Amino acid sequence: MTAIDKGQSRLSFVPEVGGAVSRFTVGGRDVLRPAAPGTSDALMTASFPLVPFCNRIPHGRFVFEGREVVLPPNLAGHPHPLHGQGWRSAWAVENAADGEALLSYEHAPDAWPWAYRAEQRFQLLDSGFRVELTVINASETAMPAGLGFHPYFPRRPGETLTAANDGVWLIDTDVLPTEHHPGPWEADWAAGAAVAGHGLIDHCYTGWDQRAVLRAPGQPETVITASPECRWLHVYVPPGEGFLCVEPCASRPNPFGEGDTGMVVLRPGERRSIWMQIVTG
Repeated sequence: MTAIDKGQSRLSFVPEVGGAVSRFTVGGRDVLRPAAPGTSDALMTASFPLVPFCNRIPHGRFVFEGREVVLPPNLAGHPHPLHGQGWRSAWAVENAADGEALLSYEHAPDAWPWAYRAEQRFQLLDSGFRVELTVINASETAMPAGLGFHPYFPRRPGETLTAANDGVWLIDTDVLPTEHHPGPWEADWAAGAAVAGHGLIDHCYTGWDQRAVLRAPGQPETVITASPECRWLHVYVPPGEGFLCVEPCASRPNPFGEGDTGMVVLRPGERRSIWMQIVTG
């Protein structure tokens, strides 16, 4: 396990598990949901990167600049590949010292037919951390790209989430977006709403202003901020579980669907970066 420290903040990694964060504490308190020792699945960690796309591609099929691509499923029992390749691959630790860390992943062409390099640069703060996620097109042709973050937070008694938005993508039984619903739905996060008391929430919210706040009575608040490219906020609240996810994303589910999905085109050698910051206190 790799870890960095600064003051009261400590950030631990399991780079071999999708370049994931395994634990983040401030003053010994878990700000993110800690991974169980020995976990081998990024879905059971504290946070992992989404690269080079976010969420699900229907049946893994899309066409980009005349090229048809078919990606295999990467989640057991689910037909739609999600979150790219980074979270299912081992990353290398290039540096981890003095409160900073650099993790990298080199993707060789496979079903995703483009080579790319992904990097995560972490910087610890006195009561938080900042991470910059970058993807670099290392192939000889243009490549589509979208990026995001997937942090897990402990679900505390009385937890509320406040996050400005102007609407939400409704989903079908495969958790694929079906239609955009303007305004509040199920939980009015823009006004601040309780996390508990809803059915499954696994939805992408539009018009996000890159700031979200988690609050619980008598406990420090957690503030999640992100770069301007992160115009979508994915919120995952599974009923009966002890965690929730608040995911800043620079592209939306079904990233090759119609309309503005946030996907960009990277020419050979071009890069795209986004950042997320989590602060508590």
